[in-house]
Amino acid sequence: MAHDHIKSSIEAQTGRSSLLLIATFMGGILVLNAFLAEWIFDSPQISAMFALASAILLGAPLVAHALKHLFHGHMHMDELVALAVVAAVAVGEYKEAGVIAFFMIISTLIETRTALGARASIESLIRLTPKRTRRVLPDGTEEEVDTANIQPGDIIRVRPGDNIAADGVVMNGESTVNQANITGESLPVDKVAGDEVFNGTVNLSGSLDIRVTKAGSETTLGRVQRLILDAERTRIPLMRLIDQYSAWYTPTILMLAGIVLFFKQGSDGVERAITMLVVACPCALVLATPTAMVAALSCAARLGILVKNVVTLEGARNLTAVVFDKTGTLTTGELSVTQLKPAPGVEGADLLMTAASADQLSHHPNARALVAVAAKAKLKLDRPEKFEEVSGKGVIATVNGRNVLVGRATFLADHGVDMSLLNDPKFQEPEGVSVLYVARDGKLIGWVGLEDRTRPEARQAIEELRELGVRTLTMVTGDKWSVARRVASEMGATDVHAEVLPAQKLEIVDSLKRNRHRVAVIGDGVNDAPALAAGDLGIAMGAAGSDVAINSASIALMNNDLRRLPFLIRLSRKTAGIIWQNLLGGVIFIVALLSLGAMGYVNPMLAAFLHALASAAVVFNSARLVRFDEHLATVPLRPSVPARPEGPSSPATATPAPVAVTA
Repeated sequence: MAHDHIKSSIEAQTGRSSLLLIATFMGGILVLNAFLAEWIFDSPQISAMFALASAILLGAPLVAHALKHLFHGHMHMDELVALAVVAAVAVGEYKEAGVIAFFMIISTLIETRTALGARASIESLIRLTPKRTRRVLPDGTEEEVDTANIQPGDIIRVRPGDNIAADGVVMNGESTVNQANITGESLPVDKVAGDEVFNGTVNLSGSLDIRVTKAGSETTLGRVQRLILDAERTRIPLMRLIDQYSAWYTPTILMLAGIVLFFKQGSDGVERAITMLVVACPCALVLATPTAMVAALSCAARLGILVKNVVTLEGARNLTAVVFDKTGTLTTGELSVTQLKPAPGVEGADLLMTAASADQLSHHPNARALVAVAAKAKLKLDRPEKFEEVSGKGVIATVNGRNVLVGRATFLADHGVDMSLLNDPKFQEPEGVSVLYVARDGKLIGWVGLEDRTRPEARQAIEELRELGVRTLTMVTGDKWSVARRVASEMGATDVHAEVLPAQKLEIVDSLKRNRHRVAVIGDGVNDAPALAAGDLGIAMGAAGSDVAINSASIALMNNDLRRLPFLIRLSRKTAGIIWQNLLGGVIFIVALLSLGAMGYVNPMLAAFLHALASAAVVFNSARLVRFDEHLATVPLRPSVPARPEGPSSPATATPAPVAVTA
């Protein structure tokens, strides 16, 4: 499986790193013995012997690495260090060669361990999947099997304290599950029959029987592993810029060292040239960007934010406009049927049963609400013989041989339904309620009113975005204008577009981009795929377990907390700041020590030590990003801001009303 390949790759790289560490330790002992032999025994010959051995042991890997790249026609910056080691050995400065090689390998190890950082985080994710799990047999007994042998459709039993071995749906049992590894939620979530669970999460209290829907690399956890690895491989323009100029960097340094050697001949001139070669190897510059990006990716993943490409993370700091889809993003997406308005001679139960039967094959929130209220009313739904869903408009179905349409008024009218009943004031739709019209055999039989609740954290997220300088906050929805205005008023959106189709959402995004906005589009990924792809950043919300959301967006929020969006902008800006700190520090270090080395104030051994110190400083500076805004996982919501006067009170704080049936 994919995670087995990842694990073996990590182990191979870790093994090579361990061998290099052992060789470095042995070489360091030899270097130390060289100094002790000269100090204790006053024997230059013994000292030179130890120093030469250390120079060969430590310098050989550096020289071999440089020659390998040269033979393949690639000019890198490591050749400077290899040349410095060879030059020190050539002039008989064995101790200098050993010390230079020792500290340069320390810098290489720092870089290697940093490069393994993202893979190490993947390895920790792999360990979340248990190696063995309990499969429930048809007769109700259990057998313990390797997790790799679990297939979709199997029933597994997860006891308290166990990690869940696959994605699935709870069949029996009740428990509390810690989903922080997947969604970044700080609080455990209660799970009952019918709820979805994810691989790698921890079952805390009760026993659960789970029907497996996805196993192995196809689980949410498996996709998280792949996304982090893919993001690690991507490069921002600044990283490519460093590679672009590496071709002339090495010749320039060699020229400067040659000038110093020309004007300051003899052993002193050679020592100064060697010092310049050592300090010029730009490990700090090479580490500046990838270390910060790895730390930022780890920080984002910890809070349930999956970034597919580091370019999108770097670009989030420049956002000037955000387009929100209403349903499922600013609102919970969990619609409730609150009103039924049957036509004269039609029973409310008949209206509801007809609408729910026709809509039961749809995955739209409207359909889920209809089916849910029909189930509560214990209505028996008929399976449609034919079913067609017209995106953003409605559905056409054949139920018990009768043609049924459910959707917008314009959709029904376009299909020849007589809508004259709506001229009666008693049948006009109320303000602030989404309405589905139902027709049977070309005749309007009534409408169903639905309401959605706004998310309490959405208003706070929009306020934070405005504080961060994002001035254009646009809400788009296929819902009617009365509902759109109410939600936009409660959220504080600057622009609102209602009754739009998916293709029109794309036009809105393109219009903002033509006005030179850098646009982020955030939605639930269900019918927002074209708009998500069109934005500079496409952000899918609540992506845990959703293939559509994870595949269609450049960034996936694994939970529904919109406060992750302003956090993402702050993280992007902080990451850019850290990168520039690293780069500026690296440039100052190289320029200053090049000058001091050319003037003879710094010797090669001190230069090598300072070089390793500079590399470590870059790593530790970048590591600060790992804990950036870590309080976000537990921060409470601010007191809610009252809605604007022209909007009605927020339904998020109101008691849900029972379904009203009016004649």
